[in-house]
Amino acid sequence: MNISSELPLSEVLHVRGSSQLAVTVQSDDAGHSFELLTSSVVYCVFANTEGAAWESAIRLALMPLQSIGLSTAGPADDRAISEEIQDISLLYQVFSDEVLGSGQFGVVYGGTHRQTGRPVAIKVIDKTRFPAKQERQSKNEVAILQSLSHPGVIVLEGMFETPERTFVIMEKLHSDMLEMILSNENGRLPERTTRFFVMQILEALRYLHTRHIAHCDLKPENVLLASPDPFPQVKLCDFGFARIIGEKSFRRSVVGTPAYLAPEVISSHGYNRSLDMWALGVILYVSLSGTFPFNEDEDIHQQITNAAFMYPRHLWALISLEAVSLINNLLQVVVRRRFSVGKAMGHPWLQNFQLWCDLRQFEQRLGCRYLTHDSDDEHWRCHAQEKGLSLPPHLQTEQGH
Repeated sequence: MNISSELPLSEVLHVRGSSQLAVTVQSDDAGHSFELLTSSVVYCVFANTEGAAWESAIRLALMPLQSIGLSTAGPADDRAISEEIQDISLLYQVFSDEVLGSGQFGVVYGGTHRQTGRPVAIKVIDKTRFPAKQERQSKNEVAILQSLSHPGVIVLEGMFETPERTFVIMEKLHSDMLEMILSNENGRLPERTTRFFVMQILEALRYLHTRHIAHCDLKPENVLLASPDPFPQVKLCDFGFARIIGEKSFRRSVVGTPAYLAPEVISSHGYNRSLDMWALGVILYVSLSGTFPFNEDEDIHQQITNAAFMYPRHLWALISLEAVSLINNLLQVVVRRRFSVGKAMGHPWLQNFQLWCDLRQFEQRLGCRYLTHDSDDEHWRCHAQEKGLSLPPHLQTEQGH
């Protein structure tokens, strides 16, 4: 049968090659080159001498998610299907031309769940480059993410593996914090937006730290934004360096990205979850000024261990002293002087009426309250009344109830 219409690549579940046809085909169609299997139809392709080239091209287009054995699955419905088919290409399609990000060990591509059309992010890790380290990190990330469930942490769907590659499937979000900073007209974010992001990062860190988990690679690229809204939901991602660290215990292995490394990591004195708070201080500095506190062109390690950074007047003249105060309390070389999550949340820069309004409106849109507490509502309503401030319409309605 001749078919003139196009067959979308996303509908192709499997390519049955010529080597399999002698066994599976017992009909007059045995002269075809290969077959394309969809969920409902098997298409026989007659390509004469070009058959092998076409088959190879289609297989390549379906890569890298072709013939992947299952290692660890995600949601229960996917796991049931995965264990039966043992092939990730039947569950997901990867878009190799849609690169969402790349790191030391892998590339993140856009993809889709074939059955539902749900967009996903697929981290493809090449195990042949750093075999032992690669495998440890990918399995560490998956193990930690599987134990987490929080609105501020990216959702893990599953993990698939071949001898050469590991595939980590996660929810797909809109962009990251670095992209938002760079795309801003001034190359930096307003204090109002930065407050909104920092409070969400702190809430995610509070959740992690109470479970004795340190992220260990906190930076704007690993702070994802769920939508293009001016005040979007924020989620932490990339837990490859994450460590489980007890209340009083310390780790010594070097982790993280140089510009965001805490002094104790560099000096190998041992670190605990407080290294995330140092990294948050760097994120806060970068967000508000569009520059790093430490110059990467010079001896950055020495600058960090001495906390040798300044606030150039041309960048910081219009930024509040409260913001500078919080940065100073986060970028403390002596760990015991550095702010914890709780102290940072209670800092005057984050005890802000506009921030509370922004967070409440966001929570109402999301239908989930996790960034504010109802015990604070009366305080901020009294504050508004005393200062002659008006509540946003959504919160006025809430007050009426």
